[in-house]
Amino acid sequence: MSEEKYYVYILAGKKLGTLYIGVTGDLIQRIHAHKENLLDGFTKKYGVHRLVWFEEHGDINEAILREKQMKKWKRDWKINLIERTNPAWLDLYSEIIG
Repeated sequence: MSEEKYYVYILAGKKLGTLYIGVTGDLIQRIHAHKENLLDGFTKKYGVHRLVWFEEHGDINEAILREKQMKKWKRDWKINLIERTNPAWLDLYSEIIG
């Protein structure tokens, strides 16, 4: 039996730009949908398409809780989280598609 994986992720419009936090069970498909503007809403409206941070969870409830907590964080906390692992704010999409 394969273990389910869920992801909390942060998208940015540019370095230090507009941020979006989301949760998904299929990170590649979801980021592709954001990049191609297939999803109406915030990321399409504001051009927020760069995957700058993500983390994996084995439980959907844990991932949803983390997303909700992070959405309440101060902006500086989110920026610090991104910059700990991705100081150049590179788009990590090519990394996840292999």
